[in-house]
Amino acid sequence: MSLPDPFAPVLYRHLGATRNIIANFQLIVPTKELTGVPTLTVVVESSPESEGGDHLPDPVPALMRRRLGAELRTMRIRAGLSLVKAAKLLGVTGAPSLSKIENGKLRADLDRFFRVYGIKDEARIAEVRRLAKLAEVGRRRGLFAQYGDVISDSFADVIELEELASQADTYAALVVPELLQTMDYACAVIEGSRAWSTTRQARAFAELRMKRQHALTRRQFEDRPMTPLMMRCVLDEACLRRQAAEPRVLQGQLKRLLDVSEMPNIEIRVMPFSAGTHTGLNGAYTLFHFDEGEPVVAIEPMTTSFYLEEDAHVVRYESAFNHLREQALGAADSRDFINSLIKQGS
Repeated sequence: MSLPDPFAPVLYRHLGATRNIIANFQLIVPTKELTGVPTLTVVVESSPESEGGDHLPDPVPALMRRRLGAELRTMRIRAGLSLVKAAKLLGVTGAPSLSKIENGKLRADLDRFFRVYGIKDEARIAEVRRLAKLAEVGRRRGLFAQYGDVISDSFADVIELEELASQADTYAALVVPELLQTMDYACAVIEGSRAWSTTRQARAFAELRMKRQHALTRRQFEDRPMTPLMMRCVLDEACLRRQAAEPRVLQGQLKRLLDVSEMPNIEIRVMPFSAGTHTGLNGAYTLFHFDEGEPVVAIEPMTTSFYLEEDAHVVRYESAFNHLREQALGAADSRDFINSLIKQGS
């Protein structure tokens, strides 16, 4: 039941501060007591363990946990079960608790889900288990521990995607993609954004950007080497002409693009101004593909990052990127185009 003003803002604010202690609560608002003053009752629900799962360590579930939850939701829907019916069969205490599992906020007993939903295909089971393993990867390792003060929750999802995706299709409209930037270019772009209040933070964010580039050369999962991220880029000509700080910085960045374009896992195509209008005019984005699970579209406006995972959205972006690649210069012609810009600036 919705809590009427003026009580909702105050009570939710105070309860929000204790969300790591009180997992679930309900606010029951009787019409009025004899005193004529509305009374509030907080009811703490059963513990997470009795709901068929444990609470995950982060208040906001990481993207891969949400993706696992989405897979479990898909399994339930394909089994023809409502939340209420599935919760009863799974032994979960009510539809709200199952909803938390499907939203990535509670862990799930996968064997129980496979049994109740009738999942017998070994390949499908292995895929979900792999996704569950990825969902368990903590956010406080490596980069997160070292640069936690400049990594927001939404940006942490970007890093997680770069670590776990098999391929990233990127359209860059205004600046060179972050995974391909030189340190000097990154510092110039970050400084120009005016997003950081101190020089130290800006420098740390630039250093973090350089370390994220290891996804293109060496990655690990559970101490085992992973294949480097495959990256296909379409760069608008504006990216290649926009000055950053001083001419030498852009020159160095263009040379860097030539170097990485020779790597077997990186493709760079240029969209020249002469190509006219195209399917990327609405702005930059990255489409992440995975060995397990469906693709995710990442869009990074000024103040946050957000993700599109529904098929209707993903299909549109996949189609748009394919059109961009077809309309852009080929890989060899793109290298020639970048080389010509280097000669013009030298």
